[in-house]
Parts: sequence; structure tokens; C-alpha cells
Amino acid sequence: MEPGNNNTHIPKFLLLGFSEEPKLQPLIFGLFFSMYLITVFGNLLIILAVSSDSHLHTPMYFFLSNLSFTDICFTSTTIPKMLWNIQNKSKLITFDGCITQTYFYILFASLDDALLSVMAYDRFVAICHPLHYSVIMNLRLCGLLVLISWTLCAMYSLLHSLMLLRLSFCPDLEIPHFFCELNQVVQLASSDTFLNNMVMYFSTVLLCGGPFAGILYSYSKIVSCICRISSAQGKFTAFSTCVSHLLVVSLFYCTSLGVYLSSSPTQSSHSSVIASVMYTVVMPLLNPFIYSLRNKDIKRRFYLMQGIKWTIILGVMKCP
Repeated sequence: MEPGNNNTHIPKFLLLGFSEEPKLQPLIFGLFFSMYLITVFGNLLIILAVSSDSHLHTPMYFFLSNLSFTDICFTSTTIPKMLWNIQNKSKLITFDGCITQTYFYILFASLDDALLSVMAYDRFVAICHPLHYSVIMNLRLCGLLVLISWTLCAMYSLLHSLMLLRLSFCPDLEIPHFFCELNQVVQLASSDTFLNNMVMYFSTVLLCGGPFAGILYSYSKIVSCICRISSAQGKFTAFSTCVSHLLVVSLFYCTSLGVYLSSSPTQSSHSSVIASVMYTVVMPLLNPFIYSLRNKDIKRRFYLMQGIKWTIILGVMKCP
């Protein structure tokens, strides 16, 4: 068909998912449904623990609760649709649904990156300027940092979504993925994609490279500050406050690099799908475990919540 700018005639896209084998569909459904529930439940526990304990009403935990909320939304952008398709034995997604999914996927992925950069700045202030921490990281600045992150990421995501709308597509296209990944959708266009590729390249360098540079700068200052601490115990205490964040940052950028490398034309679609699973499912699933297992305040709150739960249960059982 001739390329055109009118996308109204496009009836649907087909998400090929992981496998065509009918026998594997229940296994895939059960596996991803379990991981989705664990991800949502684990991140909700983080949010609940932070919001219910006044001792955790600090900038670090404010940003952590925002990161947990973002992870829930990030996973919910792709997994529920995939589960619905498996349950209904359908691979269909409409063009509007594909654009919407792409928008929210980019929004929450970039927001993850921005929040990790903000959290790195918070650790920099806490370690390098401990006496001025409460003055610098005040409520207004924390709210402003989160608001700026949301605004920039929303504009970044909107830009890519609008760029998709200018492309022409043939009907009944097959996407070799379990969701509408931006690069995969652009490659399927029947019109010229040079401008889209340029926008993807430069905007990614600016919006994703910026937070990464901020993280590197913050940790270079943190390492320099820790090296000036005379006592070994002081160095250990200062570094221990960064371990959870460093693990999450490493996980985020390693999986992001895997998605980037697997999206090259020389790589198979199967390797791209596996890399995307690590990025969109495994990373949000592991984040609450990393922060809860490495953080004494979060663990203390979890134990307290567990004790309250059993107290309520025992009280109900004693009632006549």
C-alpha cells in the first residue's frame, strides 16, 4: 500500500509475545502473573511503610516511595495487557492502544532514571553536607525535584508519541514483542523514519544521559568525601547508606544496556524480548527486595506492621 499520513485506516497490531506454542501459554501466564503480583505487593509495602511511619518522612524515603509508585506503574503498562492477551488467546492491540502503551512505557522508564538521579543527589547532600542536609533538602525542594522529573519525562514521552503519529503503517502488522516497544514500532513503519530515529537518538542522549551524568558526578563527590573520613567505621557507615541505591542504579543501567544492545538489527527478536523482560519485569520486582533487605528502617517498619497484623488477628479470634 502507498505510504500516507492518515493512520485512521490501521485496524490493529499483533503482539507475537514469547511463544506460539499453546502448551506454554499457561506456564507463561502463571509465571508473569506471579511476578506481577510480587512486584505490585512489594512496592506497595514500601509505600505503605513510608507513609505510615513518621520516622520515615525524610527526603530519602520520599523519593523511594515515588520510585516504588513509578515501578508499579511501569510494570502495569505492559504485563496486564500481555496477560489479558494470553487469557483471551488474542494477540490484538489497536493502534491507539499501542500509542498509549508506548507513551506510558517511555514516561515511567524515563521517570525511573530521573528519580534515581535525584536520589543520588540526596545521598550526595547527606554525606558531603550533613550539617546542612535538612536545610538544603527541604520539603519544597524535594517536591520541586519530583515535579520537574514528572514534567520533563511527560514531555519526553509525548514527543515520541507525537512522532509516531506522523508515520504510516500497513494494516495487520506483527510486532515481535510482548508490548509496543518504540524502536520495534518505528521499524515497522512504511514511511521514512529518519526524523524519528534522529529524535530518538538526541532526546535519549539528553534526557537519559543527563541523569546518568548526574549520578556519576554525585558519586564522584561522595567517594571523594568518604576518602577524607579518618575512621574506618565512619567510612563504612557513610558508604552503607549508598549501597541499596548503588545496587538499584547498577541493575537499572545494566538492564537498559541489555535492551539497547539487543535492539540492534543484528540481534534476534528473542534476545530483545528477554532483555526487555529483565528491564520491565525483573528490575521493578527486585527493587523493593534490595531496599528492604539492606535498610534497617524499612525492615523495622515491616516487623512492626507484621506485629500489628497478628495482634489484630488474635484480637478478632478472641472475640465471641
